Amino acid sequence: MPHATAGHWGSGEPHNHYRSAAMTGLPPFHIAFPVHDLDAARAFYGGILGCPEGRSDADWIDFDLYGHQIVAHRVDTRPDAIAGHNPVDGHAVPVPHFGVVLPPAEWRALADRLRNAGVAFVIEPHTRFAGEAGEQSTMFFHDPSGNALEFKAFADLGQLFAT
Repeated sequence: MPHATAGHWGSGEPHNHYRSAAMTGLPPFHIAFPVHDLDAARAFYGGILGCPEGRSDADWIDFDLYGHQIVAHRVDTRPDAIAGHNPVDGHAVPVPHFGVVLPPAEWRALADRLRNAGVAFVIEPHTRFAGEAGEQSTMFFHDPSGNALEFKAFADLGQLFAT
């Protein structure tokens, strides 16, 4: 069962991970990604990011990432997780990466939780495109298997696709 965290888009009511995607009318997104250690993935995604765990098997674990289904698949060998970097607003953004757009208060709480857990940031939490269309808070970090994640927040969610 999904657990609740504070701050559903500034409403002050508890935020249910599944409801955040499904109740907005958006279908939940699914992504499967490679990991070298399921216990480390469980500690990171479940323990640090707070993702409720769904089904699992000897070689994979489903997690609920804010209503989206992400699946960590254990693999013995794999290519480097990061294929390259692209410059974005003066920072070398790791590619590929995935993540979620959060409400600002929830984004700040996650940044604090990551710092307190000793997670090293690839790109420290900061504001990019300041004063421009699409201004956003962003941060990048890796999971224990080297998969890059980005979490963002917009003061005005209407700027998500601004040009």
